[in-house]
Amino acid sequence: MLVVAALGGNALLERGQPLTAENQRSNARTAAAALAKIVRAGHDLVVTHGNGPQVGLLALQGAAYKPDEAYPLDVLGAETGGMIGYMIEQELENALEHSRPVATLLTQVVVDAADPAFQDPTKFIGPVYEKAEAEARAKAAGWTIAADGDKWRRVVASPKPVEIPDIRVLKLLLDQRVIVICTGGGGIPVLRGKDGSLTGVEAVIDKDAASALLAQELDADALLLLTDVPAVMRGFGTPEQAEIGQITPKDALKLDLPAGSMKPKVVAAATFATSGGMAGIGRLDSALSILEGKAGTRIVSEQS
Repeated sequence: MLVVAALGGNALLERGQPLTAENQRSNARTAAAALAKIVRAGHDLVVTHGNGPQVGLLALQGAAYKPDEAYPLDVLGAETGGMIGYMIEQELENALEHSRPVATLLTQVVVDAADPAFQDPTKFIGPVYEKAEAEARAKAAGWTIAADGDKWRRVVASPKPVEIPDIRVLKLLLDQRVIVICTGGGGIPVLRGKDGSLTGVEAVIDKDAASALLAQELDADALLLLTDVPAVMRGFGTPEQAEIGQITPKDALKLDLPAGSMKPKVVAAATFATSGGMAGIGRLDSALSILEGKAGTRIVSEQS
């Protein structure tokens, strides 16, 4: 079985945790231990991951050095993909005792220049702030900010992924049974010109949407969206709140869910499951159990 496992932000950084190399390394080791169980169970694996905190930090560092020479978000996305991929790759190799080859691939993802998301930034990046500090930073740097729970963060454009041109390389690696870490941070956002050339663009693609597209293009059997909650909840935040064990894509899309957290995951999962695969959402440490139907929420089409 080919499994695409998408690691949420908690895989490398817990909410409010200092963004140090030591913390990220420790969390990558924990993530690798969970992913290794999938491989030991006999499955092939592709790993994707988010980069919101990391890409935001790099943007802050660049602005603090020479604001007029700050790197654009596509370049920062490539930097974070390399950094995070390196940590996951090394820890996964160690967890598997080097029994399988592991490789990180910086992955370009094509978006549409006419996507309305460029006019309506919604993707959180960087650290969280109290509202007053966020407003001050936004005024000074020209950011757009939005509430993230009880804190505030910078938001940037998050266009829909439409094509993964590096899919040919990914398939070559998978044919050799390489465990691939790719599409980091939703992939490096690029535009395709009329002549077929690719150029970077200022955006951060949603990791779950890119992972669903990746799973579809690879014809994967399963897509796991791994986070820090045990399952999708029906009646979230109410006295009637309850975990959903299994649901169809059609019914999943009808759920009333928080727009900034669980909803994008359910939309991505339902999109993939509509094509016939199994999509699962749940805790990172329950990854194999979700795959086996023993934990989390499974989204499966009625025809499966």
